[in-house]
Amino acid sequence: MTENADVDEELLPIGAFAARSRLSAKALRLYDRLGLLPPARVDADTGYRYYRAAQVERARMVALLRQLDMPLARIAEVVDAGDGAARARRLDAYWAEVEARHASQRTLAGYLRGRLSGRSLEMYGKFTVETVDVPEQVVITESRHILADELPAWIGASLGRLEEGARACGGVTGAPFVVYHSEVSVESDGPAEACVPVADEAAARAWAAERGTTVRVEPAMRLARTRIAKAQVAHPQILGAFEAVEAWMREQGLTYAGPCREIYFADWDAAGPEDPVCDVAFPVAEA
Repeated sequence: MTENADVDEELLPIGAFAARSRLSAKALRLYDRLGLLPPARVDADTGYRYYRAAQVERARMVALLRQLDMPLARIAEVVDAGDGAARARRLDAYWAEVEARHASQRTLAGYLRGRLSGRSLEMYGKFTVETVDVPEQVVITESRHILADELPAWIGASLGRLEEGARACGGVTGAPFVVYHSEVSVESDGPAEACVPVADEAAARAWAAERGTTVRVEPAMRLARTRIAKAQVAHPQILGAFEAVEAWMREQGLTYAGPCREIYFADWDAAGPEDPVCDVAFPVAEA
């Protein structure tokens, strides 16, 4: 704050500035405390705040961004970006997050609607289930006991580490996947096992021995699977996909031949909310 504003420039008391900027005086005081919209001058004796007329445009932009429910910290990043193009990019990044969240919430609402209405079969009918044969694979793995809310961050981090390590193991030979050896929920912690198929078993065992991780050979198997979009991966809506596959297995007379899994075949960061990214699958055998 400064008491030495340019005397030739129009200064507005907080009430007049609030009217011109379409922000309340209460909001202006908050934005001042946060450093988002400091006044041009604060009277040392009265504490009255005065703003330059040139600050009106910034204030109106803050008000408009708040209508997008943008957090104040993100608003500061937008309005303080270097130029118009940079500000637009920051807005685009925020809005992409909003759309992804809405897509996930829309999927969750559909899942809950099916649950609450008792129309489980109708809900399962939205998933296309098929079987696919998978050959034997050598995989490097990380395992962890983990709850559902921690799972997304761990999957991304663990698969990233394993894909990096695969360079020393002859390279990646198939889609990364996560195996659930027991239930993962808000109360049950698995464990879950992140797996990346690699080309060279001997090199993989040497690499794993140095790092205290695991190499194993996944046998050839038949999977019953359904493909889901990025917005459907979040918990608990992904449970609808698992349940749909299980219902289909019962209809087909198939039994469980191993723990369920999620197979991530697409670039997660590049995918949009409605883009297919993951197969939800169970190893199966004839009854």
